[in-house]
Amino acid sequence: MRVKSLDVLAVGNAIVDVFGQCDEDFLQINGIEKGVMTLLDAAGSARLYAALDKIGSPQLISGGSAANTAVGVAAFGGSANFIGRVHDDDLGAAFRHDIKVAGVGFDQPPASSGSPTASSIILVTPDAARSMNTFLGASIEFEAGDLALADAASAKIIYLEGYLFDAPNGPSIFAEAARLAEKHDARLALSLSDPWCAERHRAALSIFIADHISILFGNEDEVASLNQSSSQDAIAVLASRVDEVVVTRGPAGAFIGAGADHHEIPAMPQRPVIDTTGAGDLFAAGYLFGRTNGFDLLQSGRLASLAAGEVISHIGARPQTDLKQLAASF
Repeated sequence: MRVKSLDVLAVGNAIVDVFGQCDEDFLQINGIEKGVMTLLDAAGSARLYAALDKIGSPQLISGGSAANTAVGVAAFGGSANFIGRVHDDDLGAAFRHDIKVAGVGFDQPPASSGSPTASSIILVTPDAARSMNTFLGASIEFEAGDLALADAASAKIIYLEGYLFDAPNGPSIFAEAARLAEKHDARLALSLSDPWCAERHRAALSIFIADHISILFGNEDEVASLNQSSSQDAIAVLASRVDEVVVTRGPAGAFIGAGADHHEIPAMPQRPVIDTTGAGDLFAAGYLFGRTNGFDLLQSGRLASLAAGEVISHIGARPQTDLKQLAASF
């Protein structure tokens, strides 16, 4: 029997987040749809950055959904690697530095040709809602072959972010991840990432989930979009297709279910809510850490809620508090 040494191998877009605080008028003036992720080209990203720079100094923090989850797993004391593509540029160097300092393995060399490192301009309004405006850059050139650089053989869980499906190679990357999971007896987990992402790829994602996914993460809007139903009906359908379903509900907490074993998890904000960016990513981190380190569903859900409650108390999608201490207090 193969000895597992890696809790989570996270696969996704390597992105440097550009955070800026703005009001509702700024969103309207710049044609930004509140609360969702919008894809931008290089020119659109440059224009939005220039507009944001005029009203304040943007804050740069390495991000990317799956990468944030990997960082969260490591912050709990788990072992995590990340696979994603960056360019050999300043943003790429910053991303590589930040993720390694966080204790996450990232061995993929930067690309010397192709597009610049991806970035996401995240606009945070006074109600703590975030609107993401993403230039995929080098991430869109991520290929299924890049997974050969990952240590899939030692992973307990391979975790995919739904956003990756937007890339031209997304379906082939997902297929290769599923092949590796089956080959190495790893569980395959997926975050739906965004309701519009679920809508864009509804048919293909639904088939992939039914055929390959063991643990599915989504918020109420995402599962409803995927299933074209109410979130409650979607939960019932998805629970028949995957081993474990995790549905977050913002301030109302979360639902976690595995067959007849299901739980309502309360929200656990650590301090006043400042920015909800990364809440789902860190919820997934807590849950995956728990499920790979001997915690049951309820315990894993509570760890997940603690992690999400920490990250929403500050700007940025990565923890600033010792999650090990949070886990110990739990």
